[in-house]
Amino acid sequence: MGRVVGKAACGYRPNPRWPGVAVACAVLGLFATRTPCAAETLQDALVKTYQTNPQLNAERARQRGTDEGVPQALSGYRPQLVASLSSGLQAVRNILPDNTVQSTTLKPWTIGLTVTQVLFNGYKTANNVRVAEFQVKSGREALRNTEQGVFLDAVTAYMNVMANYALTEAQRTNVQVLREIQATTKRRLDAGDVTPTDTAQAESRLSRGLADLNAAEVALAISKEIYTQVIGEAPRQLMATSPVDRLIPPTQIASIEAGSHEHPAVLGAGYDVDVAQTSIKLAESALLPQVSVQGSVSRQVENDPTLSVRKEDQASVVGQISVPIYDGGMAASQTRQAKEVTSQSRLVLEQVRNQTRTAVVSAWVSNEGTKVALRAAESEVKSAEIALQGVRREAQGGQRTTIDVLNAQQDLTNARTRQITAQRDRVIASYTLLSAVGRLDVHTLNLNTPDYSPDVHYHQVRDAWHGLRTPSGQ
Repeated sequence: MGRVVGKAACGYRPNPRWPGVAVACAVLGLFATRTPCAAETLQDALVKTYQTNPQLNAERARQRGTDEGVPQALSGYRPQLVASLSSGLQAVRNILPDNTVQSTTLKPWTIGLTVTQVLFNGYKTANNVRVAEFQVKSGREALRNTEQGVFLDAVTAYMNVMANYALTEAQRTNVQVLREIQATTKRRLDAGDVTPTDTAQAESRLSRGLADLNAAEVALAISKEIYTQVIGEAPRQLMATSPVDRLIPPTQIASIEAGSHEHPAVLGAGYDVDVAQTSIKLAESALLPQVSVQGSVSRQVENDPTLSVRKEDQASVVGQISVPIYDGGMAASQTRQAKEVTSQSRLVLEQVRNQTRTAVVSAWVSNEGTKVALRAAESEVKSAEIALQGVRREAQGGQRTTIDVLNAQQDLTNARTRQITAQRDRVIASYTLLSAVGRLDVHTLNLNTPDYSPDVHYHQVRDAWHGLRTPSGQ
């Protein structure tokens, strides 16, 4: 079972006379900078995610497929070769002018080779190449965006396991304290110091504490499964982590500016506009003339039914120019359609910019809010601990009732729960802001893993003229 506490995760066991020590270790462990025997850091989890996450690997495979659009477009510059071979049987019966009959069975066969080279096609090939290259660039930004989302999922899963373990420990400690209060109340009831009402109140709070502990254990089990799904293996002992404020621009305005220029969603939408604009020229190419040259060689044997020629060899070079005059309005409609799609792409780009700005502002405000919430939660825990100690001493002197002690204990448990939640939210909010800015990537995080560079596959296939195997050998 993965643990987030410091000493408690390493074999340390607090004195049962002070059960609050276990919760203090769990809470402080979320932001500790070093844990002596922790087995896995958030950096390690992100490395595993980067290497094995199915969603991320599927997006990489999609991008490799998009890369193939460029050599497909470049094929328009290259010659097309077609070889043909035909063979069969042919029965022939000829009646000559002098009524003489000629009949035989031929075994004709033909072999040929045709080479076609397009010289000009209205810049269609050039524009196809440009469209394919812009699509590759857009796809790379989509891959970066997916990488950011997967990393944020991994951080969230990691922190949820840590927080839910700490919450479970807090509820377990609460149950331990409530059991002690219940036992003390029963002893005081036997001595005549309290009434049966006090005993009932202690038992009621213990039942509530057991229910809260069960809910915390359920939440921990669920968070572990989500961790396994995102990161690729079950959590073990997790080392404490801290926010990444050092990687975030210093001001909100600087964050907005960085997001508008660096976020992969914005850059990808910009490349989509380039694709749409180039598609206009691609549609217009159908209105321009096309020039091609075709060369062929062939040999025909026993293919003359007049029986005058037994074998025939041919070779030819033919140039062809075709000028479209009217195609029923197809090219004109496609051009108008491409222009409307371009207008849509520009509007989408503006929409993505606005969404990115909103996301950055929201993430910035949330990140700042978690700082305030954490400071308040820490102060609340300190005050609740002091209040509980005071109420217990007063109860021992007969100035407080059992319900006062139970309420003070519940206040402390609630305060610790809010502190643990605030610590989790503090880390997740900082990574969320880094993602909103567009910098939640392997380079910014300085992960110790080989970088997956989509450029490598692109250059491996861009100028490939043949071959069915992928660069990976498939």
